[in-house]
Amino acid sequence: MSDTKSGFSLERRGLDLRFRTVTLSAREWLAPDFVRVRLTGGDLEGFDSPGSDDHMRLFFPTGPVSSVEEMRASPSREYTPLAWGPDWLDVEFAVHGDAGIAAPRAATAPLGSSIGVGGPRGSMVLTGAPGSWLLVGDETAIPAIRRFAALITTDVDARIVIETVSTGREIDIEAPVDVEWLHRGDAPSGSALIAFLDGLTAEDSIGDDPFVFIAAEQSIVRPGRALLDRWGVDTARAVVKGYWKRGEAEYHAPH
Repeated sequence: MSDTKSGFSLERRGLDLRFRTVTLSAREWLAPDFVRVRLTGGDLEGFDSPGSDDHMRLFFPTGPVSSVEEMRASPSREYTPLAWGPDWLDVEFAVHGDAGIAAPRAATAPLGSSIGVGGPRGSMVLTGAPGSWLLVGDETAIPAIRRFAALITTDVDARIVIETVSTGREIDIEAPVDVEWLHRGDAPSGSALIAFLDGLTAEDSIGDDPFVFIAAEQSIVRPGRALLDRWGVDTARAVVKGYWKRGEAEYHAPH
């Protein structure tokens, strides 16, 4: 159960919204349906993403563009920045049947292609030190889970649970605890996570003063919020959201 003497908080921060044009310079498949790309270019100077759950919008033109307006009219999708430097930005994302147009283009566009980057326009920043952690998500949440996992210290209780399709599609994730992988098989996305969440009782609370992050297909929201209620976790100090919505390629995850 959480208490009023919390060691952490979630704080909203506004960021200057900038639009950048970068180059797709490298691609690495980490699983049959999960890819990491590196974007490079001088426009990335000053890029920042202080929140582990930040969203930026990537634009994928089908060919050369001559203006920012043309770039912004290209197919796009929101992603979480993974890592970055003065002139590079790494992004990971799942490529599956519900991904719409943008993800397949990002996965197959020729190296050297121009990509647009918009944002992040704001962040939800975790400050302080949670007493325990529960990170739950599907493939689309892996970049955010990676970033949150890097904040977990070895002296606190933590649990990381990720759903994917089947054995052989797990991703190496650096964390102080072993990642628990759930396999949904032919069931709808989120099915295994929903069953997992529904099975957690009040007695299963991960520890004192927990930070809970739950993100997957939109159907995860109701069971995720129900878990917060059972555990007595303040919704203002947790993140439960649908990163995507089945059948809606242009669904925008809430910030």
